[in-house]
This record gives sequence, C-alpha cells and structure tokens, in this order.
Amino acid sequence: MTDVLQALATLLVAASAVGVVLNRDPLRQAVAFAFFGLALFLLFLVLQAPDVALSAMVVGAFAYPMMTLLTLAKVKDRSG
Repeated sequence: MTDVLQALATLLVAASAVGVVLNRDPLRQAVAFAFFGLALFLLFLVLQAPDVALSAMVVGAFAYPMMTLLTLAKVKDRSG
C-alpha cells in the first residue's frame, strides 16, 4: 500500500511540475507553484519525512507564491 501511495504522490508532483513549467502567465504560474508545493508536502509526508514536509509546505505552498504575488502586484501598480 505504501508503494502505491508513493507512486501516486510522485505522479502528482510530476504533473504539477509540468503545470508550472507550461504556464506562461506569471499569476497562473504562481498559483500552479502553490499546488506544486502542496504536492511536495504530500510526497514528503508519504515518505515519512515530516520535518521536510513542513518546510516544503511553508516555503513551497505559501512563502514563495505569496512573494511572487506581491511582486506582481507591485509591478502592476508601477506600470498601470
């Protein structure tokens, strides 16, 4: 059962990574990256690495996408 969960989590990470790469709009890319961070969080939980999972959740699913969104908002304010 563990092998199946690991395979599914790995496929979820791979699919969300492709989604990040294929997005060309920075806003959509930031949202896709947040899902990628959540997928990594799930993968690390399945691999029984809770400390790495928590780090991945904070950085990948929250901090980096939030900084990207704030930067996009600041650039939009200056250009518009």
